[in-house]
Amino acid sequence: MMYSVLEFLSTGLTAWTSVWTLVVATLVFTHITIASVTIYLHRAMAHRALDLHPVVSHFFRAWLWLTTGMQTKDWVSIHRKHHAKCETEQDPHSPQTRGIKKVFFEGAELYRAEAKNQETLEKYSHGCPDDWIERNVYSRFTWHGAGLMLIIDWLLFGLGAGTTVWAVQMLWIPVTAAGIINGIGHYWGYRNFECEDASRNIFPWGVVIGGEELHNNHHTFATSARLSNQWYEFDIGWLYIKLLSYLGLAQIRKIAPRVKLNPTAKPLVDGETLAIVMANRYDVMRSYARVLKRAYKAEREKLLTQRGGKCEKVKSAKRWLMVDGAKLTQDAKASLADVLANSEKLKKLYEMRAELMQMWARSTLSKDQLLKQLQSWCSKAEASGVQALTELSMRLRRYALA
Repeated sequence: MMYSVLEFLSTGLTAWTSVWTLVVATLVFTHITIASVTIYLHRAMAHRALDLHPVVSHFFRAWLWLTTGMQTKDWVSIHRKHHAKCETEQDPHSPQTRGIKKVFFEGAELYRAEAKNQETLEKYSHGCPDDWIERNVYSRFTWHGAGLMLIIDWLLFGLGAGTTVWAVQMLWIPVTAAGIINGIGHYWGYRNFECEDASRNIFPWGVVIGGEELHNNHHTFATSARLSNQWYEFDIGWLYIKLLSYLGLAQIRKIAPRVKLNPTAKPLVDGETLAIVMANRYDVMRSYARVLKRAYKAEREKLLTQRGGKCEKVKSAKRWLMVDGAKLTQDAKASLADVLANSEKLKKLYEMRAELMQMWARSTLSKDQLLKQLQSWCSKAEASGVQALTELSMRLRRYALA
């Protein structure tokens, strides 16, 4: 009898004692947690990109209670505020204002602090569940779910291994979501789109964190249920959503638009083209960024030669050209102006870029006014004598409904 008790405490009910079995089980458990966050909390609740069947929603809510203790209302409110106040002092977890070390290592603490802000919860929690189980279980017994998960892990794996598995489960979201996504996702990586914030795609393969690695794509099209955008990107969360959709357990409400180009350009930009360009403005600016990079590369040697071969202003101009002028410091503006004064091509490209971007900000203008502005921009681009601008104008006139 004593031996059986000791054996149970050592191995649990399953006798899964091999290291690889424990590793696989831990990865499966933590991956379900990540899937719950990205599919239920993030895409379905925070952004309403899809509707989930009640059975699926209740499973995700129960699992998150067991493995994180997070409440739907808290997570959704904080995330919505992050989008509304992104990269400002009011952003709950921006590395641009708080520093990458603070967000990466103390992201969970920043989350808990903001969860106590009643103004945030009242303003951004609309649409979150407020049923009996939410009020009487998940909100009332916040830490008890994690305690129950510890007991379950002990029963499955024994005291020693079960405690280790549980510890990894408890650390998984603070490290991956609070640290990596909120921190590195706004600090390091590549950008498909020049959106207003500093979001980055960490890797093109969104597997470990459920697709959340594609953070720049998400901030560009926040209400899209699919986070992948390029052919080489993979979003495993989207794979699960499609599977749930096929099974009738999810209804996809919105995905990011796909750009389609007609073989030939229209003689003149029309209302349909305007609507497509406005809906795909981030793709437009991505194309523009590529043109600016090529133009800078072609002009760089000439500019450096004018300054004796070394000039930090010229080297920094590559980055400044891609930034909205309103976000540059006074020193950066002065240095960029000095570089542009010595390159008519870069100056024209930069000015025309700023003019095009102004269209996105003029939401008070009528469609007819916006159409006239876009037509005027295309005419100026094609009459500029800059081949790259002509090509950009022709690309705009090829935009079509996907």
